[in-house]
Amino acid sequence: MSDAALTYATPEMEAAKGVWGDERTSPPIAASDIRKWAIATYWPEKPPRIHWDEEYATTTRWGGIIAPPDFNPFAWPIERIAGRAGPQPRKPDGKPMTGMNGGQTDTYGVPMRPGDVITTRTRLLDWEEREGRLGHTLFTRTEIEWRNQRDELVKRRVSIGIRY
Repeated sequence: MSDAALTYATPEMEAAKGVWGDERTSPPIAASDIRKWAIATYWPEKPPRIHWDEEYATTTRWGGIIAPPDFNPFAWPIERIAGRAGPQPRKPDGKPMTGMNGGQTDTYGVPMRPGDVITTRTRLLDWEEREGRLGHTLFTRTEIEWRNQRDELVKRRVSIGIRY
């Protein structure tokens, strides 16, 4: 195969491009979940009161406790969800590719609050292939979206995967 014809993109990737995958829904967020996450996130410092002090939080523009932006309501699943990565490219010889995280960009919408139920979904946005120091390399962009029960955007993450 000539270098010009080499591609790691698969027909499965073409079919999945731009298509949202199955949704997953979190259990309702508890104030104690937010408090514990804030304690862990800010340790050894005391977390901001907006994340644990209801009396104080009602005096803020939010009118109640909110979760830190990095709070993950999917962090404690009862059962581990496997195989959610979507179509995986392979080398032309069928062998798996070596991969690494190329970074991510998070955009935040409304904050998560006690009682919120978050729904997430993922899709393959696009990809690019080019020659690099490690040979032919595939860069994929994946989007993850979180929305609350009012269909308000909570978080959007675009991740870059690098495979060679």
